[in-house]
Amino acid sequence: MARRPKGTKAAPPPPPEQIFDEPITEALSQRYLAYALSTITARALPDVRDGLKPVHRRILYAMRGMRLAPSGSYKKSAKIVGEVMGNFHPHGDQAIYDALVRLVQDFSVRVPLVDGQGNFGNVDGDNAAAMRYTESRMTEAAELLLEGIDEDAVDFRDTYDGEGKEPVVLPAAFPHLLANGAAGIAVGMATSIPPHNPAELIDAAIHLIKTPAARTETLLKHVKGPDFPTGGVCIEPYESLVEAYETGRGGFRLRAKWHTEDLGRGKYQIVVTEVPYQVQKARLIERIAELINGKKLPIITDVRDESAEDVRLVLEPRAGTLDPNAVMAAMFKATDLEIRFPLNMNVLDADGAPRVMGLRDALNAFVDHRREVLLRRSRFRLDKIEHRLEILAGYLIAYLNLDEVIRIIRYEDHPKEELIKAFDLSDVQAEAILDMRLRRLRKLEEMEIKKENAALKKERAELKKLVKSEELQNARMTADLREVKKSFGGKDGLGARRTEMSDAPADDNINIDDLVEKEPVTVVISAKGWVRTLKGHTEDPSSIKYKDGDRERFVLNAMSTDKLTLFSTAGKSYTLAVNELPGGRGQGEPIRLLIDLGPGDEPVTVLKQAEGRHFLLASTAGHGLFVKEEDTYANTRKGKQLLNLAPGAEMVVARPLEKAPTKKDFVASVTSNRKLLVFPASELPTMTRGKGVILQKSAKANLVDAKLVDPEIGLTWVDRAGREQSEPKWKNWIGKRGGAGTAVPKGFPRNLKLGQAG
Repeated sequence: MARRPKGTKAAPPPPPEQIFDEPITEALSQRYLAYALSTITARALPDVRDGLKPVHRRILYAMRGMRLAPSGSYKKSAKIVGEVMGNFHPHGDQAIYDALVRLVQDFSVRVPLVDGQGNFGNVDGDNAAAMRYTESRMTEAAELLLEGIDEDAVDFRDTYDGEGKEPVVLPAAFPHLLANGAAGIAVGMATSIPPHNPAELIDAAIHLIKTPAARTETLLKHVKGPDFPTGGVCIEPYESLVEAYETGRGGFRLRAKWHTEDLGRGKYQIVVTEVPYQVQKARLIERIAELINGKKLPIITDVRDESAEDVRLVLEPRAGTLDPNAVMAAMFKATDLEIRFPLNMNVLDADGAPRVMGLRDALNAFVDHRREVLLRRSRFRLDKIEHRLEILAGYLIAYLNLDEVIRIIRYEDHPKEELIKAFDLSDVQAEAILDMRLRRLRKLEEMEIKKENAALKKERAELKKLVKSEELQNARMTADLREVKKSFGGKDGLGARRTEMSDAPADDNINIDDLVEKEPVTVVISAKGWVRTLKGHTEDPSSIKYKDGDRERFVLNAMSTDKLTLFSTAGKSYTLAVNELPGGRGQGEPIRLLIDLGPGDEPVTVLKQAEGRHFLLASTAGHGLFVKEEDTYANTRKGKQLLNLAPGAEMVVARPLEKAPTKKDFVASVTSNRKLLVFPASELPTMTRGKGVILQKSAKANLVDAKLVDPEIGLTWVDRAGREQSEPKWKNWIGKRGGAGTAVPKGFPRNLKLGQAG
C-alpha cells in the first residue's frame, strides 16, 4: 500500500448513515404523495392561464432567449433541445424533442407554436426525423404568448440548478388552453381538452370582459364547439355541448367528412376528405381492410388511399343501389371514421391547485390573468416613466443653469456632490448630467427634452387612470384581444373554422330543432344594433320601448323555430336562429355578438327564411343580380358573401321576390339624382355570388332602390300615407340596361323608395 506523503492530512471519515425508523406504510404514503404532486403540477396538467405545461413553456422561453423569432433564421432542433435541457428542464432529451415536435405539427395542434423545417411526421402516423436533421423557430402565435414578458408581466422562479430564472407562467395574449387543448395522465387524475377556434375564443373572452357571469348557452354562440385541426364533423347534440361546457366533463362525437362521386351506370364511390382528430390514416385503412377481408363489412368491397397533400380515402360500396348514408352509418359504427373525444377540463388554477373548470371558468381565469398582466405591465411602464422624468427634470435644471453646471464639472474636485448640493439634485439626476454628451447641450436638444417630458407626463396620467379604472382596463383588454384576433383572420387563416358543427344523425333520434318549443315571438332589432325577442306577435310596433337615444329598425313577427336571414351593407347574408336570440325583459344583446358584422357594416333587410324565393340584390354603385333563397343560407357567424362590391360601394337593395323572375318581367331602378329606369329582368343574371351587372349608370349619383315589376300590375310605390300609388304610363321609362334613366314621374316619393315587391 502506498504511503501518504509527509505533510498531508488524512481524509475525513465518511458521515454516519442516517437510518430512520418508521412504518413502511407511512413512508410509502409520504413519498408517493410527493411523487404524485410532482407529476400533477410539473408534468401532466396545464396551467389555465397560458394553457402550457412546464416543458412547453420552457421550450418557448428558451427559443426566445436564442432569438428564434418568426422572421429570423432556423436553428437545429438538437441545439434547442440542448438549451432547454441544460438550463431549464432536467429530463430526457427525447421527451423534450417529442414535446417540440407536437408544437410544430399542424395536424396535432390548432395553433402551431413552432415553425419547423424538415420531417416532423404526418397524419399517417409516421414519426418525425431525428432532432439533428430538423430545424425550428417560433411562430407569431408563440410571440403572442410571450409578449410583455420583459415588462414584469409575470413572476419568475429559480431554475432547477439555481443558476437562472424561468417564468412561472407566460403572459398569453390569447386563450391558448382551449385553442390548442391538452392531454395528460397524472396520478389519480387526467386531463383531456380538445382544440378550439382561436377567433371564437377571443370573441367569447371579449363578451366575458363585459359580462363575467354570462351563461354557457350565450358563450356557445361564440364558441360553437371544438375545432379540430384535421377538420371533421362534430355531431354532438346541443344539450350535451351545454352540459359538457358547463361542468367541464363530457365528450364529443366526431365523424369523418365525406361525399359521393358518381361513376356512371348507376355506380358511385364514397370519398373521405377529413378523418377524425388523432386518428392515424394508415392504421385506419389497415383496420378497414381487415374488416373487408374478414367479411365483417360486406357493404364495402375495397378501400384505397389516394391522398397527396390533402386526405382522399376512397370507399367502394358493394352495389350502387345502396344508400350512401346507410353505408357510412355502418362504417361509423365499425371503424374509427367516428370517434368520441373526451372532455375533462382538469387544469391548474392561478394558485397551482388542480380543479375541473367549465368553459366560463376557464375563460374568466384567462381574462383575470390578462388583467393582471395589463396592470403589471402598466406599473412597470410607470416606473420607467418616473425614472425617465426624474432624469429629464435634472436635464432641464442643467439647461437653466448651464454656465454654473459647466463651471462645477470643470473646476470642482467632486462635481457630483457639488451638483447635488447646488441644485438639490438626486443621485440619479447628478449621474445623468455628468454622463451627458457635449452634443446634447444644443438648444434643439433642450426643446426635444421638454417635448419628451410633456409626452411622458401625459402617458403617466393615462396609465394612472388605467390602473385605477376597471372600465378602462376592460376597454384596453377588449382592444388588445381584437388586435390579436386579426392575427387569426383571413378566409384560410387560423381563425377559419375547420370542424363543421352538425346536428346528431337521424338514426340517433336526436334533432336539435325538435327540442325547440314552437311559439310566436316578435324579433326586434334597434337602430343601434341591439337584438331581442318578445313573446307573442306585436301588432303595434310603436308600443315597443328602446333605450334612450335608440329607435326601431326592424320588427318582425316569427315563430321560435324559424330562422332569419339578415342582409348587410357589405353584400353578405347571415343566418340567425330565432330560438338563439336573447329574450327576456332586457334590451337584448348587440347583434355583433351573434354575427361578425364588419366595421361600419349595417343590416339592410331581415326576414324569415322560406323556400323557393329569389332575391334582387343591388349596390350603390349600380350593380345587381338575382340570387336564389337557398344560396343565401350561411353556416357560420362570418356570413356568406353574395354581392361583390366595388370600392366604396354598399349593398342597398336586398328585396325578396314572391316568384322567380320571368322573361315578361321588368326591373325598375332609381338613383339619388331622381332618375328612373325600367329594363327587362331577363338582362339581370341569377348567380350564387358575384358583382352582377350594371343596372343604372350615373356619374355623380348612387343607386337608391330597385324592384321587380310585373307588367300585369305595372310600376307601383307606397306614398307617405302608406297608400299604394301607380304610374299608368310606366312603359315610357323603359330603356336599355345601364342607361342613365329619365326623371321620375310626378308624385314619386321624396325618399325615392319603390315600396314592396311587385
